[in-house]
Amino acid sequence: MKKFLLVALFLAGGVFVSSCASVKSPVMGLIYTDVKAPEAVTSNAGKSKVGTAMATSILGLIAQGDASIDTAAKSAGITRIHHVDYHSTSILGIYSTFTVTVYGE
Repeated sequence: MKKFLLVALFLAGGVFVSSCASVKSPVMGLIYTDVKAPEAVTSNAGKSKVGTAMATSILGLIAQGDASIDTAAKSAGITRIHHVDYHSTSILGIYSTFTVTVYGE
């Protein structure tokens, strides 16, 4: 019985360390991640409009949403993109979000 519990504990620990609900991030925290970073920049001037798109994940088992640049641009009626940023959040690898923000005209 002790061997079974040890193996179960080892496997459960592996699940938490592997961050099943991981998101794109330049740095990753094991317990908590809240990172903003640049994604892309163009030569188009101006940034009067801002559009966002988001996807979420729970335990890496359920994931939903559309965090594409195209969706973010369409949400604000942007036709000329100036730059794109993203924001990723993860709590213990259990719940994660990924948000794309598009700036442009």
